Amino acid sequence: MQQQNPIKRRNSTRIQVGDVPIGGGAPIAVQSMTNTRTTDVDATVAQIRSLEKVGADLVRVSVPTMDAAEAFKQIRQQVNLPLIADIHFDYRIALKVAEYGADCLRINPGNIGKEERIRSVVDCARDKNIPIRIGVNGGSLEKEIQEKYGEPTPEALVESAMRHVDILDRLNFDQFKVSVKASDVFLSVGAYRLLASQIDQPLHLGITEAGGARAGAVKSAIGLGMLLSEGIGDTLRVSLAADPVEEIKVGFDILKSLRIRSRGINFIACPSCSRQEFDVINTVNQLEQRLEDVLTPMDVSVIGCVVNGPGEAEAAHLGLAGSNRKSAIYEDGVRQKERYDNDNLVDQLEARIRAKASMLDEKNRIDVTEVSSES
Repeated sequence: MQQQNPIKRRNSTRIQVGDVPIGGGAPIAVQSMTNTRTTDVDATVAQIRSLEKVGADLVRVSVPTMDAAEAFKQIRQQVNLPLIADIHFDYRIALKVAEYGADCLRINPGNIGKEERIRSVVDCARDKNIPIRIGVNGGSLEKEIQEKYGEPTPEALVESAMRHVDILDRLNFDQFKVSVKASDVFLSVGAYRLLASQIDQPLHLGITEAGGARAGAVKSAIGLGMLLSEGIGDTLRVSLAADPVEEIKVGFDILKSLRIRSRGINFIACPSCSRQEFDVINTVNQLEQRLEDVLTPMDVSVIGCVVNGPGEAEAAHLGLAGSNRKSAIYEDGVRQKERYDNDNLVDQLEARIRAKASMLDEKNRIDVTEVSSES
């Protein structure tokens, strides 16, 4: 069963992105970014709905032109998730998407230009209760900072970020979050650690341009895991050269592995060996594919032998311990009388897992109702 999380979160202020709280002890939000052309409204809406289906809390949409801003208006009307509008340089686009219902503006104040332009965006954000995300990237630092440090360093990223923070401070606007991303793990981690000691606002984590699905997931898990284990981070994106849906899945897997946030099934499975009494790898792969729609947090152990199987099964909500021809099934640590035929495990386990998920959902619903009535 789920053990207590030993991580102590960094104290941060709270902002609100649509209906999603960020910082101040709120659950760490997982987000992705659409990779369709924003002007292709149907494709962008479809992708946002796919991201919502796998549990995305927030979605960022690039808005590089006024045509894209008009498309953003149509997209906003067709989706439910909070949308972060990604804007660079043109303050007029920021004003337009704020009017059209953006829930957050990803815009660096120092890149907008004249003081009155910055003030107009900040005043608009304040008026509409829209937070801002300052986003610094190791690959696009200001020329003078590059010349000062010679190469991207944690100090360089943080100095760039603080330039933008100082602008918002001067305009008395504190509803913002900050990211200091780089493609190098140690550069990113160092920058976030340094920034975390200098501001109280929420931090959006990411290892930018991390790579393809496998290598990028590994790099992100290491970098984000280091920070999250230290209590740093209030929202995150796993940046993969892959389907954005995979970014959400990996993001939740990282949080799940650190016992920070549980969503969906946590499969405990052996890598298999000559002791296995059934095809563990194929069984788990099929179950993961079939049960992607189950959002209930639960541990399911699938072990192919009687050496480690019973111990893992006793610690899970549901567990299978492989044995000759038929395998033992455990529920909430108790071995059940029935045994499952090894030749038909996937169908049997899927049905049992779905039933258990429904039971847990109902129990949670009753518990929430009782707490509400007591308060």
